Amino acid sequence: MARKDFYHPFQPYEIQQKFMEALYDCIENGQVGIFESPTGTGKSLSLICGSLTWLREHKRKAFDEAIAAIQIDDDEPDWMLDHAKETRRKELQQVRADFEARLQSIRDREKQIRERSASKGEPPRKKQKRSANDVDLKLKDDEEFLLDDYDSDHDHPTASNNKSYSVESMKLMEQLGMIRDKQRPDEMEAEADELKIFVCSRTHSQLSQFVGELQRVKLPPSLPSSTTETENGKEFEWEELKQISLGSRKNLCINEKVNKLATQTAINERCVELQQSNVSSENKCPYIPKKDSEDLLLDFRDHAFSRIRDIEDLAKLGSRLEVCPYYASRPAIGPAEIVTLPYPLLLQKTAREALGISLKNHVVIIDEAHNILQAIEGIHSNQISEIQLKRARESLIIYLQKFRNKLKGSNRIYVTQVVRVIDSLLSFVSAIPTTDGKGGTMHPADLLRGKGVDQINLRKLIRYISESKLARKVEGYMAFTSQSQTNSMPEQKPSTPTLMQLQNFLTTLLNLSEEGQFFWYRDNNGCVLRYMLLDPSEHFRDLVEDCRAVILAGGTMSPMQDYIQQLFPYLNAVKTFSCGHLIPTSSLLVRTIGVDDHGHLDFTFKSRSNPMTMARVGKALLEIAPYVRGGLVVFFPSYSFLDEITAAWRKTDTFAKLNSTKTIFSDGRSGSAEDTFKAYGQTIKSNPRGAILLSVIGGKLSEGINFSDDLARCVVVVGLPFPNLDTPDWIAKMRYIDEKAAARGEAQGKASREHAENVCMRSVNQAIGRVIRHKDDWASVLLMDHRYTSQPIRNKLPDWIKKSLPEAKDVSISMAEITKDVQSFFSNKI
Repeated sequence: MARKDFYHPFQPYEIQQKFMEALYDCIENGQVGIFESPTGTGKSLSLICGSLTWLREHKRKAFDEAIAAIQIDDDEPDWMLDHAKETRRKELQQVRADFEARLQSIRDREKQIRERSASKGEPPRKKQKRSANDVDLKLKDDEEFLLDDYDSDHDHPTASNNKSYSVESMKLMEQLGMIRDKQRPDEMEAEADELKIFVCSRTHSQLSQFVGELQRVKLPPSLPSSTTETENGKEFEWEELKQISLGSRKNLCINEKVNKLATQTAINERCVELQQSNVSSENKCPYIPKKDSEDLLLDFRDHAFSRIRDIEDLAKLGSRLEVCPYYASRPAIGPAEIVTLPYPLLLQKTAREALGISLKNHVVIIDEAHNILQAIEGIHSNQISEIQLKRARESLIIYLQKFRNKLKGSNRIYVTQVVRVIDSLLSFVSAIPTTDGKGGTMHPADLLRGKGVDQINLRKLIRYISESKLARKVEGYMAFTSQSQTNSMPEQKPSTPTLMQLQNFLTTLLNLSEEGQFFWYRDNNGCVLRYMLLDPSEHFRDLVEDCRAVILAGGTMSPMQDYIQQLFPYLNAVKTFSCGHLIPTSSLLVRTIGVDDHGHLDFTFKSRSNPMTMARVGKALLEIAPYVRGGLVVFFPSYSFLDEITAAWRKTDTFAKLNSTKTIFSDGRSGSAEDTFKAYGQTIKSNPRGAILLSVIGGKLSEGINFSDDLARCVVVVGLPFPNLDTPDWIAKMRYIDEKAAARGEAQGKASREHAENVCMRSVNQAIGRVIRHKDDWASVLLMDHRYTSQPIRNKLPDWIKKSLPEAKDVSISMAEITKDVQSFFSNKI
């Protein structure tokens, strides 16, 4: 049977072919899938080719089916039916041909521009006038900070909710689907929502790498070509992908007086301020599209589609066309075939709604998904500290003292209610006995028992804080008074205004479900009130149920059981796929170091600080290091243990001996990881002895670093990086998992232990998974701890690592034998 063609830009390896076939079937069957493809095996191209081949084929099939479904009256002859079908076919093909021709014209013009400017450099941006847009906080009077009148009787956003926006901004938000004007439903026809693939990753740098891979791929057209459709006398064979990158204002703002503000919150607030109706037209942001800017938005869309662009390319395009790419990219979502966006924009329902994103019947691929559970939990968890509460209260009292007589109607009542709620939270904190230790759990009702608080409608109050822009007004006034008193620029604001942090925390108080846990804990600065999401499945469920298919993909997804149980407990089946590596078994040596001359090597928390244990690690490295060519990377469970063990080695001659064998570099909590890694790499290139890099699993040098070739010919993992199970977060999480497991009839404690093991081993797998970066790479991996010899732990290693491990009965081989294996492995690589 012939292999299916996925239009891979290279001849795919067998594991890539199987990956693409499994991915294609998963999407075609409308399933949820978890896909693992080790780093260096071409995962991104496999995802791209497998999914987009399905997309284009599905579109062609849907087109043919739609044409075949055309009907006419029964008494009409067959030739009229054939004519109707052919006419409709040609109409649709002509629309597509015209659009492609328009995009090709843009490509040709851009090519000419690039060629002309290649020797001249990029033209400077237009110099903007200094105006109210400017960063300097120069205001004529404090009336700027007075709250607008607020109508508390509306339970839903009303006209007053949007009155601070100009007519132009209201028109734009209508166009972009941010608001709906029900009085004019037929004035503007909505852009077709093409079947598409949303690709999400954790960072913009990861998405930029993905977009770079997209540029390699050529695919057949989404509609069958007509026999007369030609370009320069040749039939179209390929059709460029329609791709758009989405990002935040921080990534896409092109107003230099706004995008240089220190925090994303500050940028968001200034952008909104510049759209308010009380800002004169000459002082508004010049890049915000006007109500008559539909042609400009379409021009931006067509330029964006003319070639594959990452988020930086889109910002440059906005600068060149003099239109805000943050707003102008939104109309391109509907007709796009592939949309790339970071975690927060996809995983938060409110963010999707703000962008006008519908996932209905589309495909979602979440790349680098190994930390998707933590990402969802982080997005929906919140906390506020005692210090923040006191600061918020002080700011509100000062604000009330200034504006009490000027605040009208319900404004004075609501601001007073906010103070009461803060007092109730502070009252709870002050009532916690100092003998209660470092933390404990609480019920949300415990926080709202202050005087008169039980009569406050919390939902209305939260909406008031948001719609009245209370946080921005109060924070702005405090900065203004600070500047006036000191006659200098105000101190840098925190990344999130304190009152906005309060609003976010109060919102979690409305969540009375069993999905999360409220608790308090103490740190060096006082008490912290925290809400932690414990069950991410419900917050992810609406996404899963909307989509045609959802794919979680990563280089290190093993062990996969946590994703299945915590994200998809309601599904009968989840498709899983894990492929091997491209390298032959001779290119990888994996051994467990469970014993040495003194017995078992135990790096549990209670044992690892033993001076003898730390000395044994140094002795093992001294035996191995002379045989390792290039770089030797040693991973420790934590920064504290790394500091402890290097201090112990310095007290003896161990550190000096190791440093004389290979120059030692060490990761640290402070300092530049980039500088450390650069110096480490340069030493390996210039010194035949090579170098040792001491690092931490989950630290700055463990994830996202390219350890290819001589940068890591040997990786040693010391111990297992179990999380600290005594923290309030982990106590709550473990209790919740056990309660769920008990309801399923499972033994007490088994599920939580399994989860902790899975989190630990995913961290290990993530660290060692970066050692092989391509098919010709080779390396050795040594796992130092007697627990690595147990079958349950071994089972959680990736398949390609397990294949290079000795049989279970041989895992406790001596240190001398392991040293001999390492020596033999490297001697064969000369």
